[in-house]
Amino acid sequence: MTSAKPVFNFCSGPAMLPIEVMQQAQTELLDFQGTGISVMEMSHRSDIFISILNSTEQNLRKLMSIPDNYRVLFMQGGASLQFSAVPLNLMSEFRRAGFMNTGYWSQRAMAEAQRYGSTVELASAQSSNFKTAFAAGEVDIPQQLDYVHYTPNETIDGVAFTEIPDVGDVPLVADMSSCILSAPIDVSRFGLIYAGAQKNIGPAGLAVVIVREDLIRLDLPSTPRLLNYRIVSDQVSMANTPPTFAIYLANLVFQWLLRKGGVPQIEQHNIEKAALLYGALDRSKLFYNDVRAQYRSKMNVPFFLREETLTPVFLEEATQFGLLNLQGHRSSGGCRASIYNAMPKAGVMRLIEFLEIFENRYA
Repeated sequence: MTSAKPVFNFCSGPAMLPIEVMQQAQTELLDFQGTGISVMEMSHRSDIFISILNSTEQNLRKLMSIPDNYRVLFMQGGASLQFSAVPLNLMSEFRRAGFMNTGYWSQRAMAEAQRYGSTVELASAQSSNFKTAFAAGEVDIPQQLDYVHYTPNETIDGVAFTEIPDVGDVPLVADMSSCILSAPIDVSRFGLIYAGAQKNIGPAGLAVVIVREDLIRLDLPSTPRLLNYRIVSDQVSMANTPPTFAIYLANLVFQWLLRKGGVPQIEQHNIEKAALLYGALDRSKLFYNDVRAQYRSKMNVPFFLREETLTPVFLEEATQFGLLNLQGHRSSGGCRASIYNAMPKAGVMRLIEFLEIFENRYA
């Protein structure tokens, strides 16, 4: 790979960050706004960091139009720790939660919830080999559930819901790790939203939780202190030292999104990128995507070669072409292009160019 070639990172996470964000962080790395120190060295209880934390929350509220009766929490451990935190906080009345199974991550969330109460698989896409999701009113929801959980976008198989499920009065919980801020949503339809940061928000290790106030319980003695939403909320995300630099970088990403025109504008950017890439795959005689068209993800695009023995050749030559981290998940194989908010259209066009070059050479 020569330095003259552009390099595009298609990793599913930790994913690429906007170049403008990285440049600003580089500029401020040693001296944040004349303080003489880095945000990494700053006391989390200093006035300067508290202003960063407040700005981060307010910018996220603006981007997502988060209602006033929702709390925004910045927690550690990424989304996987929320697989435990959600049932530990929400399984309070019936000790029972419902799950829509659309693949690897919804299965992981359900398996963890089983440690703290009973779970009900309300629907499963396994019969389609996880190549589809569910329509809004397609799933029957029993009422004696503490919450219903779903994963709007499955990163591994590249399956996405096209609309918010209708769950009646049962609180709806969503793992939006791979799709948060990629398209507008009505936050008021949800009881709780959580997301690991390392795809559309910032570095790994940070989780964002958006939870309706009435779901924050007053007394949960069995819940560990740092997973207790009431404690984290009451202490303004500082029940212990928060991941200060990750929060700072998240705020830079939020500011970047606001400059770009907010979530509605980035959604149009994402629609265009995905349409270009799926179009190229559908035209190809060598490459293909096998997700049902209605449920194709705009964030994660898995694809395969009809001649499987060419897959390692493709991945090696793609890397030499400046296209990094296109390997599929270890559970599914093949290839995968993650095209989150920060991926420019130029990156997708470069990948399409290489798909055509490779096909002309080997097909």
